[in-house]
This record gives sequence, C-alpha cells and structure tokens, in this order.
Amino acid sequence: MGTRLSWDEYAASWARLHGGFDPRQATPTVRGWLRMAYEVGSVLSRLRVSPTAVTVLGTLLCAAVPLVVARGPSGPLLGAVLILLAAVADSADGAVAVVTGRTSRLGYVYDSVADRLGEAFWLLAFWLVGVPGTLVVTAGALSWLHEYVRARAVSAGMKEIGAVTMGERPSRVSVAIVGLLAAGVTGLIRPELAAGTMTVATTVWVVLAAFGLVQLLAAVRRTLR
Repeated sequence: MGTRLSWDEYAASWARLHGGFDPRQATPTVRGWLRMAYEVGSVLSRLRVSPTAVTVLGTLLCAAVPLVVARGPSGPLLGAVLILLAAVADSADGAVAVVTGRTSRLGYVYDSVADRLGEAFWLLAFWLVGVPGTLVVTAGALSWLHEYVRARAVSAGMKEIGAVTMGERPSRVSVAIVGLLAAGVTGLIRPELAAGTMTVATTVWVVLAAFGLVQLLAAVRRTLR
C-alpha cells in the first residue's frame, strides 16, 4: 500500500483540500480531533477499508439515531453515542482518502450529501424527542443555507473556505451530542423534561447557524467583490 503518511504530510495534504486551512495551526480541540481522525484513518487504510465504506457506515449510524431516541427515556443517550460515532466516521472517511491517495471530486460530493442526510436524521430525532417542528425546520434550513452559500461562492470563484464560522458542522455535531445527552439525563429524572431540554439545545443550534451564516455572507462579499 505504500509508506504511511506522517502527520505533517497528512496535515499538508488535508490543508490543500480545505482551502489552505492548516490543522496544525488550529485550536487544540480541533487539532486533537483531526489528529485522531488521522490515526483512525491510518488504521482503516491498513485494513483496506475504502473511504466510501466509512461514509456509508457514518450515514447508517445517523439513520439509526431517530430510531433509538423513541425507545424510551434512555433513547437520547444512545442517540448521542451514535452521533459521536458517526462524527468519527465522518472525519475518518476523508482521512482514509488522504492517507491512501484516493481523494476525488466524486468522493467530496458523496461526503457532502452524507453530511446533509445525517443532519436531517438528527433533526428528525430532535422532533421525536419533542422539539417543535417549526424550530427543527428552521435549524435545518439555516444549516443547509450555510453550506449552500459556501458551495455557490466557491463555484463563483472564491478560492478558500471564506471563513470558519460559528455555524460550522463541528458546532452542529457538538450541539446535537450535548443536547441529546442532556435530554437523556433530564428525561431519566422526569420524562417530560427531555423535550424542553432538547428544545433549548435546538435553539442554540439556530442561534449559532444564524450568526454563522452572517459571518459567511460577510466573508463571501469581501472575497468576491
């Protein structure tokens, strides 16, 4: 399979695929997460697991989230675990592609579609826990618009990611995991508290998504003027 990429070689390749954003210069949390993805991707590459297989696994984990949250007070806790595992898979599929030299434009599209499907499953789970449908739809629409604006800006000539905003996917992953964990804990104490707890978490998602969209639009305007 060839010589394993070092962390520095991997980081340089990863940066070229992500608008020049160097993971070695990221915050300790982000850097640690991407380093973990590199290690997992290296192991999976040695096992000859394809990037597509990891992407499919992550999507299936997301699809299971709404199924488990409806199984009782402990359901949101299990849903949080599944989202965490799906987030690992979401980072690992790209790591496998970089480590094995199998990055492709088609794989990028598949990964983006899987991300949007995954978030739709999470939001469905929020609704099943008891979050008002209007709030769920708002959260999904803002996040979708964030990704759509960036994609259109890149196709219009923006050379970089524009800005790392408050509404990026890692923020949505964090809100989903923490929200479901909190809803699971409060639901075990008093089942009727789970819906309110998850509603607060979804509101945080909406606020971050709205601010992130404003940040991104400002960066796009500055870059494409």
